[in-house]
This record gives sequence, C-alpha cells and structure tokens, in this order.
Amino acid sequence: MTMKISKYFIALACFAASLSLASCNDWLDVNTDPDSPNNKSALVENRLPWIERWFMYEHGIVNMRTSCNIGVFYSTTGTLGAPDWEFGGGSTTTPYQSWFVGCAANLPDIIEKAQKDGATHYEGVAELIYAYGFMDMLDLYGEMPYTEALGASAVPAYDNGKAIYEGCLARIDRAIELLQTPQSATAVPLSSGDIAGGDVQKWLKLAYGLKARYLLRISKKAEFDPDLILDCLAKGPQSNNDNLAFTCYNSGSDVTDYLMGDPVMTNGNWNYLAYGSAQRMSKYHYDLLTNMRGAGVEDPRADKDIPWTMTNMKLDVNGNVASYDLMRSKPVDIINDADGRLHAGGAFSITAPTWTQEGTSLTYNIANDEARQKFITEAGAIHEISVEGTNVTVNYAPGALYVNSTNYVLAGDTAYVNIRSNSTNTSNAHNPLDTYWHFQLATARDAGAGTTGIFQTQPMSPFDLMTYSECCFIKAEVLFRKGDKGGALTAYKAGIQASMDYIQSTANSYVAAGYINPVLRPMDNAKITAYMSSAAVCQSAGDLTMSDIMLQKYVALGCCSETYVDMRRFNYSAGNVGGFGVVYPGMDHPAMFTGQAVLPGSGKTDPQYWPRRWRLPATLELTYNETMVREINKHAYDTYIWSIPVWWDCASDEEYFNYIN
Repeated sequence: MTMKISKYFIALACFAASLSLASCNDWLDVNTDPDSPNNKSALVENRLPWIERWFMYEHGIVNMRTSCNIGVFYSTTGTLGAPDWEFGGGSTTTPYQSWFVGCAANLPDIIEKAQKDGATHYEGVAELIYAYGFMDMLDLYGEMPYTEALGASAVPAYDNGKAIYEGCLARIDRAIELLQTPQSATAVPLSSGDIAGGDVQKWLKLAYGLKARYLLRISKKAEFDPDLILDCLAKGPQSNNDNLAFTCYNSGSDVTDYLMGDPVMTNGNWNYLAYGSAQRMSKYHYDLLTNMRGAGVEDPRADKDIPWTMTNMKLDVNGNVASYDLMRSKPVDIINDADGRLHAGGAFSITAPTWTQEGTSLTYNIANDEARQKFITEAGAIHEISVEGTNVTVNYAPGALYVNSTNYVLAGDTAYVNIRSNSTNTSNAHNPLDTYWHFQLATARDAGAGTTGIFQTQPMSPFDLMTYSECCFIKAEVLFRKGDKGGALTAYKAGIQASMDYIQSTANSYVAAGYINPVLRPMDNAKITAYMSSAAVCQSAGDLTMSDIMLQKYVALGCCSETYVDMRRFNYSAGNVGGFGVVYPGMDHPAMFTGQAVLPGSGKTDPQYWPRRWRLPATLELTYNETMVREINKHAYDTYIWSIPVWWDCASDEEYFNYIN
C-alpha cells in the first residue's frame, strides 16, 4: 500500500536526517529552504543520493534473503527458511517497505523536478532505479501495484507480472534516451548528486547491461531473443572500468536512518548479511570454491568468500591478545547434513561463540557413551578436560573461543564462523580501518576477534549495481544457447578473470588505505594464473556445459539476487530445461526440510517443488489491500504461494495465468 502522502513524509524525514549528515557530505542536504522543506523544493542533486541509499537498502535485503532462501548462506533467522525451506511471512515485508516508503515514493517528484530543470541525466538515473526496483518486486512477489503504485490511491490496483516486466523495460529504454540527451546549460552535473560517481557513460552502459539481464529472464519463452541480448551487451560494460557501484563508507561520523535504524552510508549487503551474527557459509557454496568441477583445486577467491576467526589466542599480562592464528570457517551442510550437526541440535541451532580473558570451565553431561567418547576425543585434542561419569568438564584457557552453553552439541560451533564484520557505527567508534568483528567492543583493539567477515560484505565494500563479470557470463550463456561454444568458452573465462581482477583492484585500494583485516588483502597472482589453467576451469569448448557457466557465475555474484533468478530459469537441479542437463548439481530440498505445505511439488521436475516467489507482506497488502490482491491472484493467500512461478518463470502466458487465475 502506497499513498501520495508517503512522498511528503519522506521529504521531511530526509531533510531532518540531512542536517546531521551535513558535515560529512554536503550532497545529503535536502531542501533549498531549510525553514520550509517540502517535496517540491528539494533539489535533484540533494534528493538523488537519498533515493540511491534507500534503493541500496532495498536491494541489499533482497540480495541477502534470496541468497539464504536458496542456500548460498546458512542463517539462524528462522523467517528466512534457509535450513528448512519453511518460508515465513515475516521475511517479506522489509524489501517491500524499503522500496516503496524509502525510495519509490520519491521517484515521481525527482522525475518531475528533473524535467523542469532540464536535468536529463538525473531523470535517466531515476528511471533506471524505477525499473531496477520494480523488477526486484516482480522477481519476489509476482503481481503487485505498478501503474497506480505511486499515485494517490491507498488501495492501488494490481498489475500482472507481464505488465510490470514490460513497464520496466520501457523505463530502461527511456533512461537510455535520457542519458544520451545533453542536459540544460543550467542543470547541475550528475556528479554533484550521485553516490556512484556521476559518470553518465557508466550509467548508460549500466542501462544496456540491465536490459540484457532482464531480457535473459524470459529464456524459457518463445519470444526469447539472444541476438537482442548480445546487442545490448555490446553497448554495456566492456571492462571492470565500466563497473558501476555505490560508494560506501565505514565512517565514525555515520548516522542511522529514521525507518530501520541502520547506518546510512554503509554497504547495503553488509547491513543485512553482516550486521549481526546469524549468517554463515553454506557447504554448497564452499564446495564450489574448493572443488569446482570435482578438480580438487581451490579457487583463490575462497579466502575472500569464506570468513576467518582468530584462534589459539595468547594473552599478555594485561589480558590483551599478544598473538593468534587464523582459522577459516567450516561450512554448514544445509542440503545433506552429512556430519549430523543440524539433526543433532536443530535446523537453526548453530550458535555464535564468545571468548574468555580469564579462563572458563564448562561441564557437559553426555549420557550416550558413543557421543561422549567422540566429544572427549575432539575436545581433548584442543583443551584440558576431565571426566567424571557422564560429565565432561572442559577448561577453556584464557583467550579461548567457546560457546556459552552446557549443551555439548553446540560446543563445536566455534568452527562455524559467522559472516559479521565491524562498522564504527556499531562498535563504539573503534578504528575504522579494522573491520574484524571483536568480542569486546569497548576494547576492540586488544580483544579477540570472532570473525573477519567476507570480502563482499564489509561496511565500506562497493555496492555493485552490475559488473562486467556478470555481463561476460550472460554473453557466455547466450552464445552457448546459440551453439557457439567457442565464443561461450571465451566469454566464460573472461567472466572468471574479470571477477578475480575486480577483487584484486579493490583489495589493492584497501591496502593503500591502510585496512588491516586480512580478508581484504589481494590474492596471490600466481594462484590466480594457476587456477585459470586448472581443471577447475573448463579449457575446451567441446567440454563446456551450461552448468560450468552458471556455477562460475554463482561464485562471481556471491550475495546477489540474480542467483535466485538463474536457479528458477533452470529449474534448479531438475535438468529439464533446454537440453542443458542438470545445471545446479546437488541442489535439493535441505536435510531439515519441513516446508511441504509451502512447496508441495512431488519431485524435482514439478515446478512447485522449488521456491518460486515470496508471499506478499501480510499487513501492507494482504490486509489493507485485500480486494485488489484477490482480484489479481486467487492463490495469493494460500500457503503454497511460495511455489507458484512468476510471469517470466513460465514458458507461456497461458501457463502463467493458469497458475494465478
């Protein structure tokens, strides 16, 4: 539900927030008249950065929750459904709310103001964000208000997925036209108000890249046009120099936003994936980094994508850390639970550790003889222990990590390192160049660190809107579909190399800035060269498969909602799309699956076996806009709505409308 008044509320709130940010970034001042702020007086260069920040929040939560939904990451947050796929309605509101209240409500006003000012580049960027955000909404919810979404009605009519999709493509075409149109001589340059740097040519290339991305969505349909996609790619990003990302900061002067209470200048993926301690690396993701194509060759990106923790910490006489080793995380086996950890403790039971400065003893009562002996062997190899009957006491020495529970099942969870990293806004103004997450924030410089976090989701990581690497993988897929395996192989390798190179250049900038977190250091160039020529990377056009392309794209994208799109396009591991075979081998219902009511499909080739969309927000739409919801989709209130394909996920309009009518 979106109402016209939302735009006025946002204008006022942005003005209030801008006052506290003025010392950091002048472009966050919102109104020309601070005594009489209103949605019409806000300058385009002051409104755009807030729109971009809110869009980043929205897309960050979409990236994070879709990645957890399909097992890129494990999460102990039950509403995400990561280890059991029993998806809950509580996970669906924030993206919708962030998009409409924080971002979309401002778009008509900035477009109107840009038209009056002759600021065609601002209007073009606004149109791109309009399309990007509503495509997110289509990807998640299927049907929703679009045509009437930002108008005066409190109960706007719904559009079907086809109408939303076509509307978004039309806006991209409009953005392309605007970005190629010179601004009025009196219009302010885009660089004055764009947190992505204000390079109009990069925005234009992004527009073509996004169009290629969205045209790829309809790969199941007869109207799929590979040549049109290739034409768009030829006009899109041509190297990493064309990557467009929002600039983010780990600044001690950061403030929190009025709606979510999150820092406003940090990376949107960090805000949701790495702000807290709930998320960890999944084994599916881990195995691709360490054993792609069964080659037994580790990807150099593994040390960037898998978090580390301090271990074997030795303390000085003052209780500060004097020395330590780094241990890389063990992955959580969501799909198979081969080590039995989830079955032993519960789907969401993996627990974050703490550390001890003075030493701690915990006694575990373990009645089962086999389990007790296994625990004694494993704990005794690391710590001093004593045994009395069924009780096993573990003495954790000063500096040791431990889980503060006497449930022995949890004791080994120190091996599952969470993805959290440190922001000065959440750590008592600690050194902004140290993004380790520390156990004791007040003395973080000397205290033990629980995790390095991962490269992509640091508070100051660039928030990528699209990368050249992704464009390469799109090209590889399209050429493979056309039967040009030689061209596909070249594009596939270029996508892997571009991903490596982008990490390297970003890491080098971190070193130059003085960041001390080891996960931010560059990779070994020799290892990159060796990996690119190894069996982990397909070396022959004749051997190349669609799975090779898509699994490397999976690794390159990381925390990105496009993987959820791709898995739906190929029906996960069903192997029944286009003669390409199983594209995501090993992907299946998780070992702790309890979502039969949510995903009632009888087998992998049944579309409703897999997650296909999200349920609409319960209060915002299912309660307050019930008439319009029921009119567009008769199954919107059914538990299994999560299994019903969205429009682009269907081979024909007939299939789609049969699902929702």
